[in-house]
Amino acid sequence: MADPYSTLGISRGASEDEVKKAYRKLAKELHPDRNRDNPKAAEKFGTVTQAYDLLMDKDKRARFDRGEIDGDGNPTSPFGAGFGGARGGPQGGFRPGGAQFDFGGGGGDPGFEDILEGLFGGRAGAGQPGGFSSGFGRRPPPAKGANVAYRLRVPFEDAAALKPQRIQLRDGSTIDLKLPKGVETGTQMRLAGKGDAGPGGNGDAIVTIEVEPHRFFTRDGDHIRLDLPVTLKEAVAGAAVRVPTPEGAVNLKVPAGSSSGKTLRLKDRGFHGKTARGDLLVTLMIEIPGADPKLAEFVADWTDQGNPRARLGV
Repeated sequence: MADPYSTLGISRGASEDEVKKAYRKLAKELHPDRNRDNPKAAEKFGTVTQAYDLLMDKDKRARFDRGEIDGDGNPTSPFGAGFGGARGGPQGGFRPGGAQFDFGGGGGDPGFEDILEGLFGGRAGAGQPGGFSSGFGRRPPPAKGANVAYRLRVPFEDAAALKPQRIQLRDGSTIDLKLPKGVETGTQMRLAGKGDAGPGGNGDAIVTIEVEPHRFFTRDGDHIRLDLPVTLKEAVAGAAVRVPTPEGAVNLKVPAGSSSGKTLRLKDRGFHGKTARGDLLVTLMIEIPGADPKLAEFVADWTDQGNPRARLGV
């Protein structure tokens, strides 16, 4: 895989929040559900997810920055980033990563094993079978299997109420996931050891959450908004009306003399944030019947002395 920073379009010094912001933007653009006729978008979605996974793992990100692993998480070489930068120094010296070793000069001609001793803290192969290869050609630890990416669509009400979600893995097994507080589209959950098998152990399963839209609820941060139709009589005289919430209908008191656009608040009926739960914000929408003779007769004999457009300057 290419450089994960380039894949996400961010700099190497990007913060975790910047990594998340870049990933969410690309994930929305490349999501397979939005690109059903573009298989390349789905492929790039997987690449973007893999880059995000590497950069959000502090250990892997540090190892990548040091040149110890590539963008796929595989070891780059047994010498790491420092030895790979070997270059000639003055007086015919050999200079790996900035350390100077002279092959000529006072004190005799050091053998190649002496150089290895300086690099690895001991003579090459000393006390180990394999001699030179066991010191100089030291093998990296076996790599874990690849991570496997999953997408999980979660109903709006379930996400708001943090209802557990069942997901089926590639091997046919199922797991019940407990949604985290603050869940939103783009939230990722890691299932340790549920990825592909490898010589160093299994990789992980990375589950990306997509919260489905709702037919009448809309999300506003951790709050939920709802436009609630009420009758003219309920608005004028006041009434107790039933209001849907993600966890079932509740009663709401509409104050007498309410106008369309008035917003009422139901505490703790929104999404579970990381520190507190949001509210359900209910905006009243007065519905006027189309052809009601009694209402027409009442309005004909009634005069409203106020000017509701006065604040608009007209």
